[in-house]
Order: sequence, then structure tokens, then C-alpha cells
Amino acid sequence: MSTHLVIPDSHAHPDHDNRRYSMLGMLVHDLKPDVVVDIGDWFDMPSLCSYDRGKKSFEGRSYKRDIEAGLDAQDRFFHEIRKYKKKLPRFVRTLGNHENRVNRAVELDRILEGTIGTQDFQSSEYGFEEFPFLEPVEIDGIQYAHYFVTGVSGRPIGGEHPAYSLLTKRFRSSTCGHVHTFDYCIRTAGDRKIHGAVVGVYQDYHADYAGPANDIWNAGVVVKRGVENGNYDLEHISLKRIEEAYGQFVK
Repeated sequence: MSTHLVIPDSHAHPDHDNRRYSMLGMLVHDLKPDVVVDIGDWFDMPSLCSYDRGKKSFEGRSYKRDIEAGLDAQDRFFHEIRKYKKKLPRFVRTLGNHENRVNRAVELDRILEGTIGTQDFQSSEYGFEEFPFLEPVEIDGIQYAHYFVTGVSGRPIGGEHPAYSLLTKRFRSSTCGHVHTFDYCIRTAGDRKIHGAVVGVYQDYHADYAGPANDIWNAGVVVKRGVENGNYDLEHISLKRIEEAYGQFVK
């Protein structure tokens, strides 16, 4: 049996500080999980956002600054883990829709091909096994992806109770992010337990685009203990608790 720590959408953004990543590294060091999963949207990439392009709010955005913000977050995170020279977990990254903005930009303008790309995230250099956007990866009987799609439309599985929807549509233990709220469901399927988990968000600032939705987001990380064949015990550790435990040690 193993322990998994899941990092929800953390959205490293050039206009907001990255203290939370240092605190997260300290938590990983103390908990010593076997696997750490970044569920995607580590890099926010606001310069490639299509929703407010051309508006005043878009002024000053830069691809270079976006990448620097995400790399700084990785520096902070791994510094806290590696400075103790302990056995490292397996690090897995499932790219999110915000990272996929890079691929979409290249598809829309081929002149960008070879100048920008997901290699700019330097996932492998930092120790992440990187999986493409929406490609599930199975670890100890649990499938992880930024989100899972349903039907031919390719729309994310969601609804009012997204964790329950994961189970009724996928019939297996599945964990995703994307919607920034936390939801969890467990059911018995024959002689086994299956778990649906939607893991929330790991950011400490309000996103301008989200408006009142910011207030219903659940900030923190998820720890799964005793993981075996898709079964586990789950704990949600809020960002507030992480701040209380480690904030005093971080500049």
C-alpha cells in the first residue's frame, strides 16, 4: 500500500506570489508520500488566455513572465523537498487546460511552432513524469487526469455532484481537478470499493475572471493513504492549515 498526495489546480501567476509552493514542499517533506500528482494547471498562462484578449485587463501580459512564474513555483517546491536529501516520491504531472493553451496557440498560428511549447515547463528536468492534457494515467488502481470527458462531445464530466458523476460514468476509481471545488464519493462495486474525487484548487488569490465563484472554491491538497487497487482513505488538508503549519517559515 502507498500514499498519494494530489496537488489541485495551483495556477502559478506572474502577478501573484508563490509562497504557497514553498509551504507545499515542506508538507511533502513531512508527509513523505510515495507519489505526488500535480493534477494540472500549475502554470496559469494568462498571456495565452483568449477570453479577454484585446481588453484593458490583458495589457502587460507576457509568455516569458508566465513561464518564469511556473518555474519559480517549481524551484520553491523542490527546494524544500530536496534540501533534506531524503528518498524522493514519484512525481507525476497531468497537464491541464491552462498548459494546453500553449498547444492551442501553436495550432492557431504555426509560425510559433518551435518557438514555444510544453517543453518550456521543464517537467522532466524537475523530475515530473508528464502526461498530455486529458490522457489518464493509472497509479495503484486510480486513474488521474485534469478532467475526464463524457460522450462524443468531449465535455468534462461534472454536474452538481461531480465525484458521483465520475463513478456513474467511469465505474472505476478516478481523480480529477479543473472545477476548483472539492467533492468526494465512494461506492461498492462487486467486491471492491471505487472512489470518485474532485480535488479543489491550490491557490491563495482571487481570480478576476471567476467573480463570486471564488468564494465556493476549496483550497488545499488531498492525501490518500493505504492506496491499493483503487481503494484508499482520503484526507483534505486545507490551504489554511498548511499556512498555519508552515507560513512562519516562508518569506
